[in-house]
Amino acid sequence: MRSIDTVSRHFKLVLRGILKLSRDYIKLPESRVEPSLRWFMDCIGALDGTHIQVTVPIEDQGRFRNRKQAITTNVLGVCDSNMKFLYVLSGWEGSTSDSRVLRDALERDVRFEVPNGKITQHFFEK
Repeated sequence: MRSIDTVSRHFKLVLRGILKLSRDYIKLPESRVEPSLRWFMDCIGALDGTHIQVTVPIEDQGRFRNRKQAITTNVLGVCDSNMKFLYVLSGWEGSTSDSRVLRDALERDVRFEVPNGKITQHFFEK
């Protein structure tokens, strides 16, 4: 288990590194877009994790208990910009972090492939 100080220190180091690289690699949008939609310009889709309540044997309930104390399974869903599901990964215990579920989705034999799209051209141009 990491201490809060260690995590905080490394988070700050990573954030500083990202900020230094951002000047060279991240190009902010130049066009005027409706303020409520500006963060979604050239969006190729969305992904999110959700918890779905489940019934499991009593001996498994500890693993399936999420941070709100509900017995759930953690499900990852990925949609394209037309709200069509591209990928769903279910079955993870409710106590599992979203980052762990995403890592599993990226490492599986039949895994979620990050689609190419405008975002790679838009934000990472030099």
